[in-house]
Amino acid sequence: MRRRVSPVSLILLGLGTFLLVLAPMLAWYVEPRAAVNPIDIDTTAIYTGTGSVFDVDKVGTVPDQKITVTQTVRGDVADSERSGKAVWDVTTTVDTDKSLPAADPHDALEFMPGRWVTNRKTNAPAHCCREKPYFEGEAYLKFPFDVQKRAYRWWDNSLGATVTLNYRGTKKIHGYEGYRFTGTVPATRTGTRLVPGAIVGEPKRSQVLAEEWYANHLIELVVDQRTGRVIYAQVGPRKTLRAPGGKKDAAVLLDSQKLAFTTATQKDQVDQAKTESGQLRMVGQTLPIGAGVLGFVLAAVGVVLVVRGRPDPDTSESSQPPLTM
Repeated sequence: MRRRVSPVSLILLGLGTFLLVLAPMLAWYVEPRAAVNPIDIDTTAIYTGTGSVFDVDKVGTVPDQKITVTQTVRGDVADSERSGKAVWDVTTTVDTDKSLPAADPHDALEFMPGRWVTNRKTNAPAHCCREKPYFEGEAYLKFPFDVQKRAYRWWDNSLGATVTLNYRGTKKIHGYEGYRFTGTVPATRTGTRLVPGAIVGEPKRSQVLAEEWYANHLIELVVDQRTGRVIYAQVGPRKTLRAPGGKKDAAVLLDSQKLAFTTATQKDQVDQAKTESGQLRMVGQTLPIGAGVLGFVLAAVGVVLVVRGRPDPDTSESSQPPLTM
């Protein structure tokens, strides 16, 4: 007696097999290709705090000033598509209330334009596309995807070199948990600047090629583990001038114990981290697991129905012709 295979069982078996194939593809093929640095980024982060700044009009350092650091990042889509890299134009300005609001960023206390180019997948520096300045390290505006519990080399633009940031556990920012990294920068000579001699304690010299020194009291970054997005940032920059060959700071250009993301910037970064992390989790975990489980169930049911089948009425015993002698 033959058994008829139900079309439903074949459909279930086929759909289950499709889902079983789809599950690993989502986890091993689609998700890694979704975890890339964007090329159309357009974001602004603002740090605020108090500290001492050099007032050019008063020719001296003024304490207890409100300091605002504005960092704008915009992707160059055309260069990114042409190069296959993430090409981001970065503008950082340092202001006091005296220079805010500024119609021209060049009027700020400090103005630092730059172009950051990275491998979209690994976040490693890619030296092309008129990159400026030349930088190294593993992290700057963001960390790599899938952040690990280890030390990272973070590029400090003011230092012009990398700083080791050590993993310090987890920390919640507005209820969202991230990995915390910290580090410091000892006083380091970073360059020279031509200034009036009086500024560095040499009044008899009209112009002096003073030494520029930089330190950082504390760098603290809290990072989303899955995306590498920085959801909280705090720095403590100190920039000074010394007379040529001097052992002590002669003038303080900028000194703050703490410049940190504003509440609005923190919330915005957390919201974006939640969205991006959720999307990667869905593609890399939720959908593959769901597809795998559902595919297994549907395939199993389909196999059972195919094996069991049902009798074909045209080939039943009652339909067989009788045997004759």
